[in-house]
Amino acid sequence: MAKRNSASNSESWSYEAKVAEIEGIITRIEAGELELADVFEQFATAIESLRQCENFLQQRQQQVDLLIETLSDN
Repeated sequence: MAKRNSASNSESWSYEAKVAEIEGIITRIEAGELELADVFEQFATAIESLRQCENFLQQRQQQVDLLIETLSDN
């Protein structure tokens, strides 16, 4: 499996789109719309998307912390 671009490296990446994708996967799994093999594949996709979202949020939290620190220093 090829490694996907991280959230910070892809201009077309969208946190909201990833969350919607994850929600769609969960809905399909819960509805029983997928064959068992597809469930595992979609679950793996959802986990990778969650990791990307987590990385995105961590990066943004670091930026906010830096801005707060900069404001506190002034």
